[in-house]
Amino acid sequence: MHTVPPLTLVILAAGRATRYGRLKQLEPVGPHGAALLDYNIFDALPSGFHRIVVVVPHELESRFLRHVRDQFGSALDIVCVAQSADGFPPGRTKPWGTAHAVLSVATHLSTPFAVINGDDAYGRSAFAAVASHMRQHQGEGCLAAYPLATTLSAHGGVSRGICATDRDGYLIGLAEATEVERRGATILGRTANGSLPTLTDDTPTSMNLWGFPPAIVEHLRRQWRAFAETNGTSATAEFLLSTAVDELVRTGALRLRVLTTDAEWFGLTFPSDIDDVRRRVAHRVASGHYPEHLSHGLS
Repeated sequence: MHTVPPLTLVILAAGRATRYGRLKQLEPVGPHGAALLDYNIFDALPSGFHRIVVVVPHELESRFLRHVRDQFGSALDIVCVAQSADGFPPGRTKPWGTAHAVLSVATHLSTPFAVINGDDAYGRSAFAAVASHMRQHQGEGCLAAYPLATTLSAHGGVSRGICATDRDGYLIGLAEATEVERRGATILGRTANGSLPTLTDDTPTSMNLWGFPPAIVEHLRRQWRAFAETNGTSATAEFLLSTAVDELVRTGALRLRVLTTDAEWFGLTFPSDIDDVRRRVAHRVASGHYPEHLSHGLS
């Protein structure tokens, strides 16, 4: 009988949250201090993500582990791993970026794994779609995409990954757009080269819910070496997962399917987003989607 490998969920929670102004990855948004990363764990479990790896700031490793244990007890296979600050040049305080964060936990990635942000909520059906694809197409990557209009903030411009796909739904390009916001009937944003892409409400958008085969780790190591050679003395340059994946897709090193999902995304970018996030979580608790205490919902 063919054995399905265990699935690992990697949660990126080492960012400095400069726009938010405080540690939003542990911001309490639900009962008993539950944060968005806790609700993502709860939503991912039914799809078979039973190994949880949280990438955290090096100085907060014990705090994150205490938090997760408070929410789930000791029943889950959860580890917290610090994103290394070794090799920082003078003046650099921020981590090296999301692709570097994945490499920080490479020893835990011997089987298919998903990657998410720690300050976004993705929805149970999105995790199910990614898990299903990872099991059925173990050599491919995948990405759960959301309609752009559903990912905007009412409180300012945001950064979003704008997806281009072929007729079969495979990614052919991923552009990182910044300052994305609605202005009247139009959605505007800007890419790194200064261009203004054509953005519509239903433009497929990456919110960093990825599924990867373990073979991608070696590709990321190769890309990191090239990045560090060029940017190793920079105080601001970041080795981003979206940029790394875009290169791998364009060179044919990775085949990645963009999955449509009916899941509802919401997240924290600005401090003013907190009321809306807490309202959405409270509605899900009241409806029974989430239990009052997450550990009580574990089977």
